[in-house]
Amino acid sequence: MPLSLQSPPCATLSASIRKGRWKTLAAGFSVTPLPAVNFSLRRSIPRILASASSSSSPASSSLEAGENNELNAVSAFSEIVPDTVVFDDFERFPPTAATVSSALLLGICGLPDTIFRNAVDMALADSSCAGLETTESRLSCFFNKAIVNVGGDLVKLVPGRVSTEVDARLAYDTNGIIRKVHDLLRLYNEIDVPHDRLLFKIPATWQGIEAARLLESEGIQTHMTFVYSFAQAAAASQAGASVIQIFVGRLRDWARNHSGDTEIESAIKSGEDPGLALVKRSYNYIHKYGYKSKLMAAAVRNKQDLFSLLGVDYVIAPLKVLQSLKDSPAIPDDEKYSFVRKLTPETATHYHFTNKELVKWDQLSLSSSMGPASV
Repeated sequence: MPLSLQSPPCATLSASIRKGRWKTLAAGFSVTPLPAVNFSLRRSIPRILASASSSSSPASSSLEAGENNELNAVSAFSEIVPDTVVFDDFERFPPTAATVSSALLLGICGLPDTIFRNAVDMALADSSCAGLETTESRLSCFFNKAIVNVGGDLVKLVPGRVSTEVDARLAYDTNGIIRKVHDLLRLYNEIDVPHDRLLFKIPATWQGIEAARLLESEGIQTHMTFVYSFAQAAAASQAGASVIQIFVGRLRDWARNHSGDTEIESAIKSGEDPGLALVKRSYNYIHKYGYKSKLMAAAVRNKQDLFSLLGVDYVIAPLKVLQSLKDSPAIPDDEKYSFVRKLTPETATHYHFTNKELVKWDQLSLSSSMGPASV
């Protein structure tokens, strides 16, 4: 039955997301839509959803300048970005970039007072979508319009880039990913959003990495997610991905209850946390061999994780960690810079990689080993 101009209501779109229409498997992992990224606002607004992110410049401008505490000290080494679900504390921890995703749309539909609700409602009233023949095509059209409308609003509110989630059901379909990105980019063009303000968030399967390589060759910036092994990080950097996101805490959680993965067992044997070890190896690989990719460490669980990652391009930190850093005792000026930067381009040049680790992407893709089987 054709949908009316006002249909489907936000509740229908929410139900579609909740039923798992936007879920799939990627890289051998169970992939579900992640919460959207944090974003920086220049004025006070009502409750807004956000979470796990991407940004464009080191040394976060989102933190309050001049504060004499641990938060100010660590922000001198990496861009520290708040990770949140309901962004009520944007004035205390204003982020610099954003991700728009199915989870963000779901949150917007549940918050009638958010400023983004109008962007979703306008998408749901689009007559070109309502006139499509099948329910699936209508829902896909409405979803694309909604995610781009919200992304367009975020571009006006944040100084950094906005990352747009690509349907995870396409994780094993290179051509499908590329078509979807082109479709989303066309919609962004219609609302005059510059390409350099956009990233497209793609699962780091081999098909996703190949899609990123082709998209980057067109000048379209990509954001690789669900990276849980060095093979993925190396391949994504070789493919020229703009941002590579590693979930430190998730990898640690998986390692606690599983064995048999040589990469993880090697890190544990050497006394390293597997998540932190992967960030370190990936950072050193990117900088030692001159790849353009920026590395993003997400799922940071505590202050010690953050201290161990100082120097990585971006750290996505939960509010409780940021609050702990902000509430730390004042640091004397002569001690503020005593924090040790763990990762630097200079030290990366001396990091040793084995010949096996330096195998090229086209050879890596022939391997069946992608790291942990389920995270």
